[in-house]
Amino acid sequence: MHKSMINLTINGDEVDAVVKDNLTLLDFLRDQLGLTGTKKGCEEGECGACTVLLDGLPVNSCCTLAVECNGREVTTIEGLARNGQLTPLQRQFIDKWALQCGYCTPGMIMSATALLNTNHHPTELEIREAIEGNLCRCTGYAKIVEAIQAAAAEMNWEEA
Repeated sequence: MHKSMINLTINGDEVDAVVKDNLTLLDFLRDQLGLTGTKKGCEEGECGACTVLLDGLPVNSCCTLAVECNGREVTTIEGLARNGQLTPLQRQFIDKWALQCGYCTPGMIMSATALLNTNHHPTELEIREAIEGNLCRCTGYAKIVEAIQAAAAEMNWEEA
């Protein structure tokens, strides 16, 4: 199997690695970097458990090759908190009981983060559309939507 050298930024840190050309970003993050917050679910791009941000956009890391990320920026759930402080979105998921088993939570939060980074005041429909690629078998989505709405209202957006 052919291998390639890649250089990318993960959660603000520059990473150099040699990877097999068929290695998924998901397996690279979990197995080589120990970033296990990104969950392995269906491995077919259907459940969203493996969602990370690639250059600020949500992607299924199970369907993205690590070599495709060369020169790019990846943010995982581990990269959201700053100085030990959860983001308002992460706190609202806890406060609003928007998680049960928690398996979908990292992917949900990453999709919602991408939404809130581009749309500071999303409607309920826009929130539901943003997380439609993330499956949850426990909560029924109402609490998840409520948490995202609460985080959007809480965050101090500087309007241009």
